[in-house]
Amino acid sequence: MEISKLLRPHLLDIKPYSSARDEFKGEADVYLDANENAIGSTSTDQYRRYPDPYQTALKAGIASIKGVAPEQIFLGNGSDEPIDLLIRAFCNPGKDRIIITPPTYGMYEVSAGINDVGVVKVPLTEDFSLDKPALLEAIEPGIKIIWLCSPNNPTGNSLNPDDLIEIVKNSRVWS
Repeated sequence: MEISKLLRPHLLDIKPYSSARDEFKGEADVYLDANENAIGSTSTDQYRRYPDPYQTALKAGIASIKGVAPEQIFLGNGSDEPIDLLIRAFCNPGKDRIIITPPTYGMYEVSAGINDVGVVKVPLTEDFSLDKPALLEAIEPGIKIIWLCSPNNPTGNSLNPDDLIEIVKNSRVWS
């Protein structure tokens, strides 16, 4: 399935932000549009430019290590930024829900709350493994993201890969 079919529909028509730097691919000593310090400071000239907003070189390096295309690499500021962005991109406020498996990372629920997205909690079992029957039962229309944390925070345990595959295969409520 194409990811564009999972996105909130209005996002498909948004024109991305573009700056003069997007149009200029060369190198220059001074970028007047960026309000950068072209000289540097007395202590270093290393931090005088904005970094590449597309992380082109970094993504190319990671892609070559991981054996994937650079377009398949997503980088964020820690884990909180991607969590928020994924909820904003795929969940309609006041309508859609996510599934979390407590105890787990608290930012999933915080980001859902900030974005007015419901949270369905399917607790882990006593040994901190997935409760597959309960999780599969909780998957219904309107569930847009299932957060499965491995290794889990705060328990530190890894989830069984076979359980993850089964959940992915049985969670296609959008097809």
